[in-house]
This record gives sequence, C-alpha cells and structure tokens, in this order.
Amino acid sequence: MSVLDTLLDRTVIPGYSKLGYRLRSRAWPGNDPARDALQGKTVVVTGARSGLGKATASGLAGLGATVRLVVRDAGKAARAVADLRGEVPDATFVVDECDISDLDAVCRYAGRLTEPIHALIHNAGVMPPQRTESPQGHELTLATHVLGPLLLTELLKPLLTNGRVIFVASGGMYTQQLPTEDPEYREGTYRGATAYARSKRIQVALTPLLATDLAPTFVATMHPGWSTTPGLTTSLPLFTKLTRPLLRTPTEGADTTVWLAATTHPLPTGHFWHDRKPRPTHYLNRTRETDADRHKMWTYCRSAIGL
Repeated sequence: MSVLDTLLDRTVIPGYSKLGYRLRSRAWPGNDPARDALQGKTVVVTGARSGLGKATASGLAGLGATVRLVVRDAGKAARAVADLRGEVPDATFVVDECDISDLDAVCRYAGRLTEPIHALIHNAGVMPPQRTESPQGHELTLATHVLGPLLLTELLKPLLTNGRVIFVASGGMYTQQLPTEDPEYREGTYRGATAYARSKRIQVALTPLLATDLAPTFVATMHPGWSTTPGLTTSLPLFTKLTRPLLRTPTEGADTTVWLAATTHPLPTGHFWHDRKPRPTHYLNRTRETDADRHKMWTYCRSAIGL
C-alpha cells in the first residue's frame, strides 16, 4: 500500500480525489478514533458555517466533543447549527462570532474563552477576487489564514496545554514559493487563487516553528484534497465543474482534521498531513525555502500581530 500511496500522492489528481481517499481509507483501523474519544472535551473550529468546517464540527461532535463554531456572522449560522444538531442530536454546539481576519476582534474573542481547549482548528478561509485589506491593513488572505490564527493561538496558549492546533491548508501551496519579500502581496498582478495558495504556503512553512514555540502542544497542517464545498464552487466555478466527478465529500475532506484532533496514536508534531499521513512540503525545487526564509516570515508575522 505504501508504494501505491506515494504514487497517488505524486500524481496529484488520483491522490487528491475521492479515489485517493477511498483507496487509502481501506487500510485505516475501523476503531480509531474511539466513538467517545473527545467526550468531555472542547474544540474550537473557525469557519464552521459550511463546507469543511461544518463537516469537521460534525465529526468532532460525533466523537463527544463540545464544539465551539467560530463564524463571522452568528445570525447566518442558524441553519448550519440546525443541520449539525440534526446530525448529532446529543452534541453541544456553541456559536461564537469573530472575524478571524480582524486582529482586534480576535483579541476580544480570545478574552471571552476560559475553559480548557483540547483542539483549535484553523479552517476559516477566503479567496477575494481583488486585493482586499483587513481592518488592520493586512492583505486579506494573509490576515485570515495566517495572522489571525497565529494571534488566536498565542492568546489561547494558557488554555491549550497539551492540546492540539491544526491548520487546514491546501495542496495548491505546492505551486508557490514562500513570499518573504512581499508577504502582503503588494507587487505584481493580484490573483485571488494565487494569494490563497501563497498564504497556505506560509501556513505550512511556519508549522515547524509554531510547533517548537508551543511544545508540548501538538501542531499540524493538513490538506483535505479536492472537496465539494460552497467556497470552492464560488471561487473556482470552472474547476468545480470540470472535476465534480472526482471531488470528495466534505466529510471525506475533513477526515484527517478530525483524526488528528481525536486519535490516541502518538503523532509527530510540526508536520504537513494528507489522508492521515505526513506528506512532503515541496515537490518543485523552485518553491523550496531556507531556514532563514522561514525565520524571516515568522518574524514578520509575529511582528504584524504585535508579538
């Protein structure tokens, strides 16, 4: 299976599609994680109103967790909560309103949390068609995917002792270099899909550094493959149309996130995961960065959030 798994990964289309999920999942233990693995524990999921975030919330709640759904507009989350309660009737869902791209809002939100947190899932995502800035003047994908999550993680450190922090990235990051000279995407022609992939490259590059900073808290980044989500349909309609027969369900896309948050197997921290296995962070020589590049980006991002 290991040779087939590697082949699926390197050829991209089979590995990222529902075919890759279905082939790999045959080798996974059927009893892992246990049905009550998260009983009595609290998890926080950002961007939980639809798509992968909603599927992640459902999966975690099904394992017994109390799930805090972090959304930009609590009023728009009512339908999602009703769906989730229909899927997991005995679960506890709490709706928290916070725009993760707004650093001031993140500070206010973190200040309201007091209970221990078992897992913090950074799933909130955006793909703006034009260059847009957050309230603090940062490019929006950088603010949403990197700066806000880093700040929230830092502020929740006291509640995350021996917990787990998981970033939902994208295989699209394989096409991008770490933008150390232009992290805010001020130069060149702005493209939403490129901005998205750049910010995901930053997430992956900073994961080992964040893992060291947060130890013994477990830190991982994962990518879900190609999944059917409202965000994908809206942002990349042609891609969605062409690949629809190959797309995973949101539940399949969220599987590794749920597994990373709930499994009792010892896991190495600071890695990039797909389908329950650590994956290479580069396939192209031109995208590789140095340790100095990673530390430069780390310093920029921490400075941008006031650390």
